[in-house]
Amino acid sequence: MRVLVTNDDGIAAPGLRWLARAAADRGHEVVVAAPSEEASGMSAALRAVEKDGRIIVAEHPLDGLDGIESYSVASSPAFIALLAARGAFGPPPDLLLSGINRGANAGLAVLHSGTVGAAFTAAAHGCRTMAVSLDILATGDVGSGGAMLRSGSGEEGRHWATAAQYAADLLKTLVDASQGTVLNLNVPDAPLERVKGVRQARLSRFGQVQITVAEAGQGFVRTALEESGADLEPGTDLALLAEGYATVSAVRAVTEVSDVELPDWPE
Repeated sequence: MRVLVTNDDGIAAPGLRWLARAAADRGHEVVVAAPSEEASGMSAALRAVEKDGRIIVAEHPLDGLDGIESYSVASSPAFIALLAARGAFGPPPDLLLSGINRGANAGLAVLHSGTVGAAFTAAAHGCRTMAVSLDILATGDVGSGGAMLRSGSGEEGRHWATAAQYAADLLKTLVDASQGTVLNLNVPDAPLERVKGVRQARLSRFGQVQITVAEAGQGFVRTALEESGADLEPGTDLALLAEGYATVSAVRAVTEVSDVELPDWPE
């Protein structure tokens, strides 16, 4: 199958290469298209940088991905997913893989994730999709200013291979799923042998971190991230991650509901 691999950490992020290689090693036809810069927290925003009315796209070969077309795109992850569905990078993909994100995308906070936003957008256009994330919070990498700490010499030393292996193992499930399926996979940042296995999980009612207002003054607000202090609910993604399991949840983006009673309006 034809697979598009994207992310929200940007074209230079190591997790992107690991995920693309995992799909290629399973025999899929892979193309990479990722934001030219870090684009976390974009959700499903359609945002791009244009020049003369054209979205900026550049070939961007990646180490270890010889023979795989790779593009740097000056846009949000969801916009890349939409462009791919419209044939911007060759034939529309059958599968979209988004990640491997630096940091878990768990709980209801997936609503704000650029990683998951790309998956939701592709699913709305008929793709089977999977968002893949590496849970690095145990290392204390929570920054200020409303963003996770990024980059650094230690990034290549993280356990991207563990997350890539779990993603590869789920590819057959994704291929056999119905169109529009979205799987959200979170994997501990640990050697493969130390992960207890994978469990299907409910979404926690909260995210792993929360934004707080650190300072508010005349004409500005400064935010910070802090770990959520809420109790973990058994069987949820965050609880299982804390126990050392990888977690997978089938999720759905915008959909109508039938349990809300609306008034009858006159014709």
